[in-house]
Amino acid sequence: MFKFLKEKIDSWTKKVKEKAEEKEKEEIKETKKKEKEQKKQIKAEKKEGKKQKTKEIEVPTKFNAGTQKIEPDLEKLQKIAKEINEEVHFEPSLDDQLRGKTIGKGLELGEEKKAQKVIKIQEEATEEEKKKSIFQRFGEKISKITISEKEFKDYEEELEMILLENNVALEVAEKIVKKLKEDIVGKAFLKKEIEFEIKTSLGDIIREILISPSDLIEEIKEKNLEDSRPPYVILFCGINGSGKTTTIAKIAEHLKSKKISCVIAAGDTFRAASIEQIKTHGEKIGVKVITHDYGADPASVGFDAIQYAKKNSINCVLIDTAGRMHTQTNLLREMQKIVKVCKPDKKFFVGESITGNDAVEQVKSFDETVGIDGIVLTKADIDEKGGTALSVGYVTKKPIFYLGTGQEYDKIEPFNKEKFIEKLGL
Repeated sequence: MFKFLKEKIDSWTKKVKEKAEEKEKEEIKETKKKEKEQKKQIKAEKKEGKKQKTKEIEVPTKFNAGTQKIEPDLEKLQKIAKEINEEVHFEPSLDDQLRGKTIGKGLELGEEKKAQKVIKIQEEATEEEKKKSIFQRFGEKISKITISEKEFKDYEEELEMILLENNVALEVAEKIVKKLKEDIVGKAFLKKEIEFEIKTSLGDIIREILISPSDLIEEIKEKNLEDSRPPYVILFCGINGSGKTTTIAKIAEHLKSKKISCVIAAGDTFRAASIEQIKTHGEKIGVKVITHDYGADPASVGFDAIQYAKKNSINCVLIDTAGRMHTQTNLLREMQKIVKVCKPDKKFFVGESITGNDAVEQVKSFDETVGIDGIVLTKADIDEKGGTALSVGYVTKKPIFYLGTGQEYDKIEPFNKEKFIEKLGL
């Protein structure tokens, strides 16, 4: 089951990952280029910084009348030294002042070397911080991948086509693609985990689409605890050849295994040999079948089966009906009479999982006419696409109760959406 859809999703997610890795390689290339440019810039800034740290200044002088010599003007020097100190955070060297050469690294003799050491440490720290910043950004780029909206546009068309080819209805496919876009576009994923993240997101979306069925066994047991002990009634409907009769026998066998007694109403009084067929199934599984003649009113067959169940304290009544096409309005309305007379607790639509989007149209028609409560999909064992289950569940907003998985009576299983998602490889 789901072989094709699973393989297609695997292929699609791998392609997304590969394209993201190609993008990553381009980003690494660009990052390395920027890194080289930044190194050059740091080097240039360092060189320029050294030039600015020491400023050549013309030392102001004045004529000393006492010595008859031109000497440095100490008052002006102190003023200049104060200005330089505010700019470079170091006092000008007295030795430099007196020599009349350079002002700029310390007023006290011996402080120049100390100042130079501090400057060197600061320069090294700044350069290290810049380098660290470069490699941090580089590391982030090579470890994480972000899918842009433009990139996803290329992916979404392919994903939508994959879903449509695998029997997923258009409106369901569009919902899945839209929700996936919201979940992954613009978010950073680890490169090694991007495939896992996409599949996880798809699994969560499908989990939201599918509705979990109620516990049918518990519902039947609870109703049987009522004082009047009425039987729990299940009506089955669907088109010709969908496997209703065999499905009813399988469910009867399943209920028996849960210690729930059953009686079957042979409500298909139209199709040739239908009564004999259901009676044969009943004999094989040891379940009583209530029958009328061909052409009899199906509603009366169901009513008699319910009365028989009440009289004999039988827990559940399963009512078979004639198959009818979803386009046959008059026959669909006949179902309304059966519902009105028998008042079923559950109305199950039985359809083939391999019919794809046809099953969606069928279930919609029956739901509009009789208001179905749940779905049973037959031939799930040979369904290699799997999209029908997604479609009928989403379109009707009704749960799938059972999947038919073979010809034998035990080849039916309660639907479990977690197991369904697991089979899809999500």
